[in-house]
Amino acid sequence: MPEAKMGRVEAIEALTRKALWLASWMVHHANHIRPNVDGVKVGGHQASSASMAAIMATLYFGVLRPEDRVAIKPHAAPTFHAIQYLMGRQSRQKLIDFRAFGGAQSYPSRTKDTGDVDFSTGSVGLGVAFTAFASMVQDYVRAKPWADTTRPEGRMIALAGDAELDEGNIYECLLEGWKHGLRNCWWVIDYNRQSLDGVVREGLYDRIEGIFRAFGWRVVTLKYGALQRAAFAEPGGDRLKAWIDRAPNDLYSALMFRGGAAWRERLTGEIGDQGPVSALLDRRSDDELATLMGNLGGHCVESLLEQFEAAGSDEPTVFIAYTVKGWGTPLAGHKDNHAGQMTAAQIEQLRAAHGIREGHEWEPFEGLDQAQDLQAFLNAVPFNKQASRRLSSPAVRGIGPQFVGTGATSTQAAFGRILDAIAKTDSALAERIVTTSPDVTVSTNLGAWVNRRNLFARREMVDLFQKEAIPSTQKWRFTPEGQHIELGIAEMNLFLMLGATGLSHSLFGERLLPIGTLYDPFIARGLDALNYACYQDARFMVVGTPSGVSLAGEGGAHQSIGSPLIGMSQDGLASFEPAFADELAIIIDWAFDYMQRSGDARPDLADWPRDVTGGSVYLRLSTRSIEQIPREMSTPLADDIIRGGYWLKPPTPQCDVVIAYQGVLASEAIEAAARIGGDHRAVAVLAVTSADRLNAGWEATQRARLHGDDTQQSHIERLLSGVPRHAGMITVIDGHPATLGWLGGVMGHRTLPLGVEHFGQTGTVTDLYRHFGIDAAAIARACRSLFGAR
Repeated sequence: MPEAKMGRVEAIEALTRKALWLASWMVHHANHIRPNVDGVKVGGHQASSASMAAIMATLYFGVLRPEDRVAIKPHAAPTFHAIQYLMGRQSRQKLIDFRAFGGAQSYPSRTKDTGDVDFSTGSVGLGVAFTAFASMVQDYVRAKPWADTTRPEGRMIALAGDAELDEGNIYECLLEGWKHGLRNCWWVIDYNRQSLDGVVREGLYDRIEGIFRAFGWRVVTLKYGALQRAAFAEPGGDRLKAWIDRAPNDLYSALMFRGGAAWRERLTGEIGDQGPVSALLDRRSDDELATLMGNLGGHCVESLLEQFEAAGSDEPTVFIAYTVKGWGTPLAGHKDNHAGQMTAAQIEQLRAAHGIREGHEWEPFEGLDQAQDLQAFLNAVPFNKQASRRLSSPAVRGIGPQFVGTGATSTQAAFGRILDAIAKTDSALAERIVTTSPDVTVSTNLGAWVNRRNLFARREMVDLFQKEAIPSTQKWRFTPEGQHIELGIAEMNLFLMLGATGLSHSLFGERLLPIGTLYDPFIARGLDALNYACYQDARFMVVGTPSGVSLAGEGGAHQSIGSPLIGMSQDGLASFEPAFADELAIIIDWAFDYMQRSGDARPDLADWPRDVTGGSVYLRLSTRSIEQIPREMSTPLADDIIRGGYWLKPPTPQCDVVIAYQGVLASEAIEAAARIGGDHRAVAVLAVTSADRLNAGWEATQRARLHGDDTQQSHIERLLSGVPRHAGMITVIDGHPATLGWLGGVMGHRTLPLGVEHFGQTGTVTDLYRHFGIDAAAIARACRSLFGAR
């Protein structure tokens, strides 16, 4: 008779075992077999991967659809790579090179892995929270008249370790999700009750459950597997269940590690009754008893399928799945197993248990029966139906720079007017912009935009102040057509929202152009999430305003110092700090195009590789008004603004000193130049719009020369080539002086950098500029000190 086809549960159980073996072997091979030329620990997380093996196999092989998006628990990366390999989405060589250059990444990465990674993970907690914001963005997109609603809604799913719930950004996210009516979001918690440093506190489950219920989530607890539930139905089973329920976390873990004989001794001693309980235990061998006690809900495919498939509504749902860290391996339950690895003897023990022949460790179906049935099953897995799950959306055409007139103004005010001018149009650009801000919408000059474009909500909400005829400058209503997403005061949430909106084209097939505003010093409060968004190659514009000690009356807590250096050092982010409104108009117009670019470039050779590949943009703006320069915006000037700098007053062969400024100190630089000119000294003034762009172009040129290309010349080299070698240079910025101090190294000019290195305080702008030595008089003194040094 022909062999019966493998059932669904049986197939997933077999693939769970295979994913468990491959994940364990991947880490072992990387650490103990592959040559280690530098002797540095390779690492990996065999135990953390093992605890999620059944959960992940059940989801990927039984539940997920192509439109679903998943954030993997960072430490379960080996299991993820193994599953991708079994589905034909990851190469064997990538597994062999796990944690090596060009191999599968230590933590799943959208940009570094070739596997089907939806959300990068690694900084724990951020991937979890990101799924909630992705769900909100999906709702935003689907509410718009231009959206393709024939594409099915997906579930945004996070697989999280219980220790990840210590991260504060998760709870900030829960509050924001409650406010926005979160839907289609699942979080699956690997409740293994062990963290990096030990076993978690008793009673954690009650705290987790209570928090999620308070925020309107449905809580599904997966505590007992099918084997345990069957045992509970036997005579004496109620006593066994009661013992499991009251067993301390550390005791349960310790007994899991010790095995069946230890379970029998403990259970016999504590609940053995020479009657039904003893009989229940006696009917099982030591191995069977160990299997029974390890059959928690998070390891039982039958139970997982049952609960995942029962969650049919769009209600946000958290599955708390009881597991054992290291399940299915000799490390199971040991408190040191987080970073621990199996010894050679232990991996051989696991090999024998899985029937793996030496030399066949990477074979997809080694040690499994019915390989053809398993392959047929994998071919039919719903999640595996599409070759690529990454979507795309055409770029949105720009409408050109929106110049906003002359006269004294601040860059922050100009930003608001530029957005308002765009809001007045019926362009595709205007309809794809989405703004967001952590409760500083008005004070960052987004008010006019919101008045015209409204706030987003899935259901219409009346502005009661307007309905009651109470005068207000804020004519805001919540509507599905709205284009501003209101957030609370949590910068982590801002950058997670920008990351999610900035990936909408790839996740949901619709292009969005997100703009987020916040007070410039508070970029540091969301820096982890900003870095995370850039690492995913999300595309957005972040506007930090107001900035620097120019925000004089607010004091040191609101005055930024190091944010220009953040802009320079953050990969994936082009940073600008314009002084004048016409510069800002050019930069914003360019930014909308830059945010939508894609292409290949060699970062080691290209003059500015992101000009090909695109990226996100950071604008550092000010509330201080300065007189604008009446001028025509020529194409060469616009190009230089984008490249990072131009000559406001070019150097002559007799030039004695260059004053290079960035941002709002343009007025002080110009005044200082006039004072030095009165000393009959030749002075040049360099307007830096982006130290980031100038520096990166210069660095790229050095790399090109190292590769033998001597034809390259960076923009800053071209600008400074006409400055006599004897001339000195003063750099000045309302921020850390290191932002511009490197300019002296380009051509070897003596340089004195001025800026702000210490916390500010309250006062007038005049007071603080004088205190920090960045006023016109201080700049002039610095110039004269260089003359004396010649």
